[in-house]
Amino acid sequence: MSRKLLVGLGIVLLLLGGVWTAQGLGYLKGSFMTGQQLWTTIGLLCVAAGIMLLIPWPKKR
Repeated sequence: MSRKLLVGLGIVLLLLGGVWTAQGLGYLKGSFMTGQQLWTTIGLLCVAAGIMLLIPWPKKR
């Protein structure tokens, strides 16, 4: 995959994960996700995946 695509996907996962985590923790109101532990977990997993995509891993030879 192209590095630019991976970085873009990583940024999207970070943003979505941050929003879902905030909703799950109850910081963002007005959604069915507000205050639900499931969305906190899903959000944190998305943030972790986004970070993994943004780390510049060495290329295999």
